[in-house]
Amino acid sequence: MSSRTVIRGGLVVTASDEIHADVLIEDGRIAALAASGTSAAEAWTAERTIDATGKYVIPGGVDAHTHMELPFGGTFASDTFETGTRAAAWGGTTTIVDFAVQSVGHSLREGLDAWHAKAEGNCAIDYGFHMIVSDVNQDTLKEMDLLVEEGVTSFKQFMAYPGVFYSDDGQILRAMQRSAENGGLIMMHAENGIAIDVLVEQALARGETDPRYHGEVRKALLEAEATHRAIKLAQVAGAPLYVVHVSAMEAVAELARARDEGLNVFGETCPQYLFLSTDNLAEPDFEGSKYVCSTPLRPKEHQAHLWKGLRTNDLQVVSTDHCPFCFVGQKELGRGDFSKIPNGLPGVENRMDLLHQAVVEGHISRRRWIEIACATPARMFGMYPKKGTIAPGADADVVIYDPHAEQIVSAETHHMNVDYSAYEGKRLTGRVETVLSRGELVITEREYTGHAGHGVYTPRSTCQYLN
Repeated sequence: MSSRTVIRGGLVVTASDEIHADVLIEDGRIAALAASGTSAAEAWTAERTIDATGKYVIPGGVDAHTHMELPFGGTFASDTFETGTRAAAWGGTTTIVDFAVQSVGHSLREGLDAWHAKAEGNCAIDYGFHMIVSDVNQDTLKEMDLLVEEGVTSFKQFMAYPGVFYSDDGQILRAMQRSAENGGLIMMHAENGIAIDVLVEQALARGETDPRYHGEVRKALLEAEATHRAIKLAQVAGAPLYVVHVSAMEAVAELARARDEGLNVFGETCPQYLFLSTDNLAEPDFEGSKYVCSTPLRPKEHQAHLWKGLRTNDLQVVSTDHCPFCFVGQKELGRGDFSKIPNGLPGVENRMDLLHQAVVEGHISRRRWIEIACATPARMFGMYPKKGTIAPGADADVVIYDPHAEQIVSAETHHMNVDYSAYEGKRLTGRVETVLSRGELVITEREYTGHAGHGVYTPRSTCQYLN
């Protein structure tokens, strides 16, 4: 039995086009597009018709940086794959790429298997995995080849967090050399963790324990230095590089310089760096702990440089780095010692709306919104055109978006499993109305109609920006 859905009367917005078109969905895929009101479109019949008049019809968002159930700082991220993917769907995201973790002394395979077990049968939307490489050795390097073959084509390394995820320059170089051979993409958390640990120790010794000092010790210059070093190591290895959660203007300058030299270097930023700042970290009564993440929030003047980087394509992707910890009982672990505050913010539900607000405010165009939130992450991580666009043959991951609806962001109304919102009280124009994942209704006119287990694991090809 084939199932057909027609979406009529909306403005279809992709990274490359805007067209008033009807969309025919058949058996979970986009079957055809035709200009609204034409005889071709009028001839379509379907079991389900969705009226998108006055609305945008956009591809489902691809959030290429989430951490569901991540162990960190003696606790776990508060969203499970079930709650986190449901919240993602509410926010118009239909694919996440989460990070499986290799623990030191264990194999990549063990880490990947553990993440498959967490996610399988629990996700409301489709998902893939990157692999965090914490322990580079000869066995790990061989495993990287095997993982690329089976669709885990990106590997994250950390210049930060000594004693946890940290890799030294030699380990990073070896992994980059391997990825240059097997087609994988190294993703880098670029902060000089060795130097930061010295500054943390010195700050605590001075009695500087409040959350705002988290931002002061993780200096923008140490993000820029690590970004520069990662670029040079990648250049030595002849490997591509993707720098995650870029927060500082100095780091953007390093990426821009490398790209001007023709290097295969890519950069991602996140909504928190575009909309929040050190003012939030400095909020009184330990409220600033809600905004502790790494890389940290920066002074407001950095925001203009990040927006410019998104416009000039020196930054290509906006992901969330969604890693929620509740204020009560989790963030509070760091009362009296900012270094013990679990690092991470909730955001998987807010990204598409915040970026639409950026369209409203003139920071980016509508098509650029879709490019940085849907199409480019899908291409970067080997899922395009199955994901990230509305075109015949693509998965029918489609969002009906009301650009005129107004909302106020609040923990009282969000669906993430966390007791605060990083954007509490923020007024936004634009809201997700209906979401389809592979043709199935997950959100129907602002009601959740999906279910755990609909989402399936999505193996990925290698980065589509490389020859």
